[in-house]
Amino acid sequence: MDWGRFAQQMASMARDLLAQDSLAATLERITASATELVDGCDAAGILVLHDKRDETLAPTHPMVTDSDRLQERLGEGPCFDAAHSSHGERVFRISDLTSEQQRWPAYAPQAHKLGLGSMMGFLLFTEDEDLGALNLYSRRPGAFTATSETAGVLLASHAAVAFSAARTHAQMEQAVATRHIIGEAMGILMDARHLTEEQAFAVLRQYSQEHNIKLREVARRVCESGTV
Repeated sequence: MDWGRFAQQMASMARDLLAQDSLAATLERITASATELVDGCDAAGILVLHDKRDETLAPTHPMVTDSDRLQERLGEGPCFDAAHSSHGERVFRISDLTSEQQRWPAYAPQAHKLGLGSMMGFLLFTEDEDLGALNLYSRRPGAFTATSETAGVLLASHAAVAFSAARTHAQMEQAVATRHIIGEAMGILMDARHLTEEQAFAVLRQYSQEHNIKLREVARRVCESGTV
């Protein structure tokens, strides 16, 4: 590999990631970059833990989702381990899915039936949090070399920073939107029932607690129907 050219591509990708206008677009650019920059990579995806369940994000090919679901069902596999690991190994790899695997004996033969020949998983992490795993797949056994692994590690480090920044931005936007809709719902209740701000908010909160519905959803219903 021409590491000078690769460094230029990585710098360009890093700038591109930070320029994306949404979390989804950022993740899609990360996985697309993996297929472009890592030798041997035919497909890529990001596996995260979401409400104690695994979720596949930005897959570039259906085999990514199929592999993740298989690993979740079996409770084993390199990508499953990477997403669930908070200590120790940061890179997981199966060089040849056609051969017997002692570490993942159930997953390997079934993954090969999905059309996978080899794969790698990289933990996405920052100093503050573990985000999930960036997973790379090839149809060919032995497709990923030491050079591929180094490139994957570098890509994952940039991806983690961009992922974290994009998610924080998305959370801030959601918080602003939530405050807006709650304020609108409070205004509706204040006008309809002649309530103060504190009383209107108390009505929303009480309904949320009694019916186990998120406050944002209660506010949305008020905005749509005019009442709780």
